[in-house]
Amino acid sequence: MTSDNIAERVLQACGFGEFNPVQRSALEAGLLEGKSLVVAAPTASGKTLVAELAMLKAVMEGKKAVYIVPLKALASEKYNEFKEKYGSQGIKVAISIGDLDSSDPWLAGYDVIIATSEKLDSLIRHGSPWLESVGLVVADEIHLIDSPGRGPTLEIILTRLRELINPQILALSATISNHDELAGWLGAGAVKSDFRPVKLYRGLFTGGTVEWDPKKPPLKIGADLPPVFGIAKDTMARNKQAMFFVSTRKRAESLAEKLGEMIAPMLKPEERGELVKLSYDVSHVLEHPTSQCQRLGRCLQKGAVFHHAGLVSGQRKLIEDRFRSGTIKMICATPTLAMGVNLPSYRVVVRDMKRFSSFRGMDYIPVLEVQQMMGRAGRPKYDSEGEAILIAGSPGEAKKLWQQYIHGEPEKIISKLGVEPVLRMHVLSLIATGNGATKRSLMDFFSKTFYAFQYKDMGALGREIDKVLEMLEGFKFIKKGGPEEAGFGEFKPAASLLTRDSEEIKPTRIGKRVAELYIDPLTANHMIECLGMIQKENKTGEVSILDVLSRCLEMKPGPSIRKSDMEKEDDSETLLDFLMQQHKNMVGEIPNEWDLEYDEFIRSTKLTWMLSEWMKETTEDSLMEKFGVSPGELRARLDIADWLFYSMQELGLLLNMMDVLKHVRKARVRVRYGIKEELLPLVRLRGVGRVRARALFGRGFRGLEELREAPVTALVPVVGPNIAKSIKQQLSGPVSEKKKERQGSFGDFGQYEE
Repeated sequence: MTSDNIAERVLQACGFGEFNPVQRSALEAGLLEGKSLVVAAPTASGKTLVAELAMLKAVMEGKKAVYIVPLKALASEKYNEFKEKYGSQGIKVAISIGDLDSSDPWLAGYDVIIATSEKLDSLIRHGSPWLESVGLVVADEIHLIDSPGRGPTLEIILTRLRELINPQILALSATISNHDELAGWLGAGAVKSDFRPVKLYRGLFTGGTVEWDPKKPPLKIGADLPPVFGIAKDTMARNKQAMFFVSTRKRAESLAEKLGEMIAPMLKPEERGELVKLSYDVSHVLEHPTSQCQRLGRCLQKGAVFHHAGLVSGQRKLIEDRFRSGTIKMICATPTLAMGVNLPSYRVVVRDMKRFSSFRGMDYIPVLEVQQMMGRAGRPKYDSEGEAILIAGSPGEAKKLWQQYIHGEPEKIISKLGVEPVLRMHVLSLIATGNGATKRSLMDFFSKTFYAFQYKDMGALGREIDKVLEMLEGFKFIKKGGPEEAGFGEFKPAASLLTRDSEEIKPTRIGKRVAELYIDPLTANHMIECLGMIQKENKTGEVSILDVLSRCLEMKPGPSIRKSDMEKEDDSETLLDFLMQQHKNMVGEIPNEWDLEYDEFIRSTKLTWMLSEWMKETTEDSLMEKFGVSPGELRARLDIADWLFYSMQELGLLLNMMDVLKHVRKARVRVRYGIKEELLPLVRLRGVGRVRARALFGRGFRGLEELREAPVTALVPVVGPNIAKSIKQQLSGPVSEKKKERQGSFGDFGQYEE
């Protein structure tokens, strides 16, 4: 297929008549000739279509295309978009964002694969053979290389892929000041454009008026209302939508309530009816709506809503879909929404220009982040222009905001690779997946990273790698090259690992498994030591297992400590009461109050307490009231906990700690579903989570045999006809171990299925 045919096919799939300037520039720069490119252009400028052109070309040449995204929600959005466009054309689209302990061999049958950075890193670690057929790698939001959390993984996998298969790389970015530096690192061409299909007016509110850049008549809000309310009222009068960015979840919720009170009288009767139904749907995503669910529902009925990580995914999806359709008029969100799904709005208002940082206190948000928020203004299919408005608190601040955000340049993207926590995981991975590594080969690999391209001097990085190698050797995860060991216990120290650059370094059997499990080596060592103590001291109770889990790095930071956690306000239990009752079940030493590690310990202990309450079937609402954790936060922690429990099981198996493993397995299922031990047999059944299991138990069905013998008519009043029928079908034969494990696939929780 020729380049002209590919271009025509993509235009037809997208319903466009011609390419815009960004797309034309990419084509002229050699996109369809296989040249790697960095495309830096504003939000909503059509960068995704550039990727689609390259993907189609790769597929037509018999190659696979991998599309890397930073977030699971964005992966789902791209998957649905590409499948709708190209599925009917015979192109097989897949999404891979889940199990981090699999090579996903089924992906060999797909043409376009959408994955998060972490998942792709895991696939590389597992040596997925189909990676050899990848001809194109699209790195969406590549400016997130600057992120301390996600950036290093993206940087490492791009470096590894260039070494392994040398694919065409297409890096998509918002407008950044050093896109050419990224291009130089990747050996790519640089395409920069300021084009937007919808014209963006950036405005600054001060003194009752919004002034615009580029120039247009000012928007007079007046002084009778606070600025956000005046802007919201004007937006409704124009029959448009607006998105408000604030610094915290509490502020998002409070603002949504207040905006709803103001705009509710301006809604049309048919809109009110739609919002009432939507309110019910969103409120009842959980089996038992929490106070947050009820608050969200009340806001929705008035046309305004809050959006943050404290909501569960089902609620966020409903809100996003109905905002796109125009049913919801106002969204009040934290800045994370700007980095996530594609959710354009006619107006974007950035009310809070500062946020709290543990390192710098209250500080101004980076220019790039604000520009990402502002870039959400303007809906390509509905508006000819979009408006983004910053709120200044004073004339002095107005001048600063105008210079820094309206006319200022975004920050340079800086590699965050050269720190020990990042290097621990990736150095072990490089050793575990190679055919033998040396200090010299490790340094050679890191010399090809963006970090090395920026800093030139590898001295500091070399010293950090030395520390990491020494740590991994101490953990017995790596060894000097030579004959294979029989097992973990036969490790022989390699004194020359750090002194001779050419000495071969190999992973031990346990080190290789740690790399595959995608956990921090510090976490793995913590688990191994604690499981050993549990076995030695016979501390197999649920609190001991939860204590090990809560102190893992992946579970940090623990929940914030509130005054009510430490001081009795009534007869309720406090965190200190829990600690006094359970201190003998804690694994390891408890630090003194004046020790530096005490604050982190007490937060981890609060997490242990919270999870133990969840295992007692405490409701989400009660957890939110008692511990200050929202349903969305709880779900995120349960997802991580499930993976850590799985990793604990795998390490325990290698170390032959069979007595401890049965307690870990039991704790894993109880935490996954939030159940008491008596419900363990019932949640083995698909579709039966904590609520249905408790209902069945309360009606006398306490095990699988009782359910097998009961007529389906006896189950219908308890769980409904569909689930009753499903239960009987599952019990027509033995419940296999494979089925039991499948029911507990990561992120699949029974209480949310019901």
